[in-house]
Amino acid sequence: MAAVLCVGLTTLDVSQVVAEFPAPGEKVRSLGVHLAPGGPAANAARAVAALGHRAVLLTSLGGELGPVVAGMLGGVEVRSLGPGGPAVSMVVVRERDGERTVVSRNAAGFELRDEVDLAGCDVVLVDGHLGPAALAAARLAKRASVPVVLDAGSWKPVLDDLLPLVDVAACSAAFELPEPEVHAHGVPLVIRTRGPEPVTWSRADGATGAVPVPAVPVRDTNGAGDVWHGALAVAVARGLAVADAVRWANEVAAVRVRNTAWDWVEELERWRDSG
Repeated sequence: MAAVLCVGLTTLDVSQVVAEFPAPGEKVRSLGVHLAPGGPAANAARAVAALGHRAVLLTSLGGELGPVVAGMLGGVEVRSLGPGGPAVSMVVVRERDGERTVVSRNAAGFELRDEVDLAGCDVVLVDGHLGPAALAAARLAKRASVPVVLDAGSWKPVLDDLLPLVDVAACSAAFELPEPEVHAHGVPLVIRTRGPEPVTWSRADGATGAVPVPAVPVRDTNGAGDVWHGALAVAVARGLAVADAVRWANEVAAVRVRNTAWDWVEELERWRDSG
């Protein structure tokens, strides 16, 4: 069993399903509403736990909603860092294709006031949202020769200091730096996801590859990338070759998108047991 330390953002997601996104000034009727933990680190941790591995979530749950969200994170070992959080995210999902739009405050103004430790984990996954915590965990991991995986969704100021500590940078299509520049920051392996398009990877030594994404009916894309990163972190902890790690993460993310906010965790557990 792999053990993954997920460091970063946790939110309380209020998800609404609609037939079509509203136009400016328009009111639409929701087809369903759901409350659940969200955020890159929390979604990744939930995926790690659903896959049968140990998930430790280092996050900020010090606000009045913190105990509520912590109580929803079944199967995840939660370690809250100081005051603040969680942020509240409003998620709107379009029923016909699972496309979503999100409004959130993320983790603005976070200050690290508690000690960070690796909790006996085999790999550290950071999303960069809680910059001081991510940097502290990555530095500890580097000293202990524990791999660091970065969920690089967008550029954050901490990345100037964080990237040289990263072993695997898993970048979204929207991440601003091209692969050669990420390698130039000292990252040995760079992976790029592009939604339903093949996932590409490159090593600093020039090796490259691409892995196709399974074609599945899409019901909800919210958090799919986060789930993919959680699966990738498990694969890195297990020592899988990069193409095999990406292929497995793609399969896990496919389970997420073909299910909804209501049932994806349970369906991922069933998928794990069926394999």
